[in-house]
Amino acid sequence: MEHGSHLDNSSSTFSLVDEDHTLANALRFTLNQDPRISFSGYSIPHPSENRVNIRVQTTGAPAQEALKDACQDLMMICQHVRSTFDKAVADYKMRNPE
Repeated sequence: MEHGSHLDNSSSTFSLVDEDHTLANALRFTLNQDPRISFSGYSIPHPSENRVNIRVQTTGAPAQEALKDACQDLMMICQHVRSTFDKAVADYKMRNPE
């Protein structure tokens, strides 16, 4: 991850290499749930580049901290979805033995 910022660390653009809309849109959604975020969005500089730029502006908190928190929140959401799915599959198999 590359990081570009001004003297004010509440506004930064992060460049994620080898990522696309899948992660960027999920991060944007998660960031926008955070009350510290005044703006978040992403762009893909060029279709041939395997890179996504995520812009984070906060109400004063460090943008890097907000992005890190969003990544951790997204990991927890994914873990919850995974465990819910695994439990549903296990329950189905118990009710429908082969």
